[in-house]
Amino acid sequence: MRSIPLSLLVTVLLACASAQAEEEFAQPPASAASVDNQSQELEQRLAQSEQLRNEQQASSAVQLQRLRQENQRLRMQLKESQAQARPQLLSEEQTWFALGAALSLVSMVLGALLRGRRKTRREWIN
Repeated sequence: MRSIPLSLLVTVLLACASAQAEEEFAQPPASAASVDNQSQELEQRLAQSEQLRNEQQASSAVQLQRLRQENQRLRMQLKESQAQARPQLLSEEQTWFALGAALSLVSMVLGALLRGRRKTRREWIN
């Protein structure tokens, strides 16, 4: 078998690659009218997009202003209701303590009334 020089092989490969690249990237030249139509279409789409963006910004600004007013109104209502509310006399823990003390006192009085006037001590008989 006869060997082919390396430089010849590289030259042929580069020539084939460049020919193939020219075929792939060669595009028919676009007409001036086509470019103008595309340009006008893109400008119209840009104008529509900007108009939509401006409308959305305006509506979001209105909505933001409305929410701020509502927050301010609710803060005023909260302050008014807190001013009208009377402070609690006892906390929850103190309330439970007072209920326990009252129950103990009632139990002692009831036990004394049920015992009667007996002075002797009762004992259980086994």
